[in-house]
Amino acid sequence: MRCLAWGCLCVFFAATSVRADEPRYGDTARSADGIGKVYLGREISAVMGWQGAAWLERAEREQEERTDLLLAALELTPGLHVADIGAGTGYLARRIAAAVAPAGLVHAVDVQPQMVRLLEQRAAAEGLGNLRPSLGREDDVALPPAVIDLAIMVDVYHELAYPHEVLASILRALKPDGRVVFVEYRAEDPQVPIKALHKMSEAQIRREAEAQGLVWERTVGTLPWQHLVVFRKRAPGA
Repeated sequence: MRCLAWGCLCVFFAATSVRADEPRYGDTARSADGIGKVYLGREISAVMGWQGAAWLERAEREQEERTDLLLAALELTPGLHVADIGAGTGYLARRIAAAVAPAGLVHAVDVQPQMVRLLEQRAAAEGLGNLRPSLGREDDVALPPAVIDLAIMVDVYHELAYPHEVLASILRALKPDGRVVFVEYRAEDPQVPIKALHKMSEAQIRREAEAQGLVWERTVGTLPWQHLVVFRKRAPGA
């Protein structure tokens, strides 16, 4: 199971407390896989540490998640500027970098310094000069304004401790016609072998994205275990 701190697999961190300046968040009794913090009716899941980075590169991942179908659904073209939020080891970011080369860029953002170092090493080893690992914050992706054509989060959003703030920071980084893609394990499907708190329903994804003013564009149903839900940034004045 992919989780993110924002990066990868291993030891659950301690529950994140709710700060006094977070009126949009509530609290609840902490579940086994959660942090006891609620956003729009959903308990935020616990994150896992960088120590299991190898899991993100497992040989069976392509078969389980069909990354080829995911990339096809993104309709990438050379020259795009893409942000992979919670990029982990760059499993997806490296593939996107190849698709948008030579003029396109991929900002591969993670909040774990150890994961960013792994990203840098892999990008250098593969000669991906258009892949730019960067360190984000727990509540901000820390990207420049209006530079991103497409931002993607793969099995990441459900465990952001500050989903409202992070998504708002992504919107700031988007160009006026930019898009945001959520990829999340399907909560509607009990056959998906992932713990419940690490899944999201399409309805919940749309609820949280639309709370930020994102406009639903399409949902792709070709992936074996995951939703791929695409939103666009609302035009100014719309």
